[in-house]
Amino acid sequence: MARKKLETLTEQMFYVLLALRQERHGYGIMQAITALTNGRVNVGAGTLYALLERFEQDGLICLTRMELNRKYYQLTPQGDKVLREEYQRIRQQAADMEQVLREEETT
Repeated sequence: MARKKLETLTEQMFYVLLALRQERHGYGIMQAITALTNGRVNVGAGTLYALLERFEQDGLICLTRMELNRKYYQLTPQGDKVLREEYQRIRQQAADMEQVLREEETT
């Protein structure tokens, strides 16, 4: 079954939106993600710019300014809503796993 548009986010999508809670340009987004995840998640330039275009079209981020050939973006209220919903979904998945592990320990 195909997933609905932005019903769930890939890990890279999640971190791009998370990085854009602060205004950043493309390279700054990549640096923020690498720093936040201690290098565990890397987003290549091609993936990043495709996501930025998609997120802007979907109203999740907005272009805030252009400076020295750099485009700066920031999360919109709609983007924040999507990010927080994904965070809750991930937390529920973790809670479900913890419940299964606890049940296995008692059997």
